[in-house]
Formats: sequence, structure tokens, C-alpha cells
Amino acid sequence: MIAYRAMLDAPRALAHYLSRLLNVERRARGTRRRSRALTCFRQAVSGLRWFQEDRDVAALARDCGISRATGYRYLDEAIEVLAAQAPDLHEAWQRAKDDGLTHL
Repeated sequence: MIAYRAMLDAPRALAHYLSRLLNVERRARGTRRRSRALTCFRQAVSGLRWFQEDRDVAALARDCGISRATGYRYLDEAIEVLAAQAPDLHEAWQRAKDDGLTHL
């Protein structure tokens, strides 16, 4: 295999934001410090790579040096914490109404 570095076309602030969300989630779950294979930041970058590059989870996991199962679990956690930030349907309707939109 050939190892190489690449640039992810995403703002570093976005990776830090997702990393903070993952950190809060880990604390809420009671995860012990240093008990995970990846730091919150590396998990965030892996999740952002999946969204942006549409990469195979097994390939992302291999790049991070973790198992496929752990890769899927970490991706699921990243999606969960991001989805929790999205407004629910009623909030979206109210925001659209307040903005004067007639159709969604």
C-alpha cells in the first residue's frame, strides 16, 4: 500500500464544530477519556469525508486504522449529532412563515 495525505475541502471550523458535538455526546453517554480509537476531531473528519467524498465506510475505516464495524459506529454517531441540530418540521414551517414564504 502507498500512504499519502490529502486535503479535505471543508472549513476547519466545521470539523471543530462537529468535534465539539461529538465530545458532548461522548460525555452524555459516559464514555471514559481515551477509551476510543479516534479522537473526536479525527472522527469528525472521517464523518465529513463520508459526506463530502461519498467514500466507502470500509475505506474510511482503513484510512483511520479502525475496524469496519467501528467505522460504521463512528459514522452513525456523527450523523446522529448533526441530525439533532436540524430543526423539526414545525420549526421549519414557522421559520418559512415568518420569512414570508408561501411554499416549501
